[in-house]
Amino acid sequence: MDAPPAFRRQLLDAIPRLRRYARSLSFDAARADDLTQQALERALTHWRQFDPRREMVVWLLSIAHNAHLDTLRRDARLVVTDPDEVQRAQDAAGGLPAIDVGLRIDLRSALARLSPAQREPLLLVCVEQLSYAEVAEVMGIPVGTVMSRVCRARALLRRLLEGGSAAAAPALRRVV
Repeated sequence: MDAPPAFRRQLLDAIPRLRRYARSLSFDAARADDLTQQALERALTHWRQFDPRREMVVWLLSIAHNAHLDTLRRDARLVVTDPDEVQRAQDAAGGLPAIDVGLRIDLRSALARLSPAQREPLLLVCVEQLSYAEVAEVMGIPVGTVMSRVCRARALLRRLLEGGSAAAAPALRRVV
């Protein structure tokens, strides 16, 4: 049986945020489109598992997050976009005069240097404006872990954008 019209409408309304999150995960428009399509396909296939008391966007981002992790496991590597390649693509595509292309390139480069464990919760909190609790639900990790990852990601991103290096971050130590 097909999904009810109300479910389909909510799904359609959530597509822009889902696509934006997919782009932030993959840094590649084609991969983001594939991830978006994969998440939507999974959502439609398993529409009966959706709890109407939850937010559709959180459920979809959770599906996209898991699909992305499945892809990473399958590919057994993470593809990071080279900043020079981004700059060439931006130069070829042109840019809006009101947007600082250099800052955009620097930001994309700095985001790409963050580990996925830091980048994903940072983007969910800052770009998708999810609460820490919602991010914890999407990623399947404790709220405290989300908070510390976002804090460390912000600090590292700030350092990278100010011209520092990722190596300048204090090393974590294990306390037994």
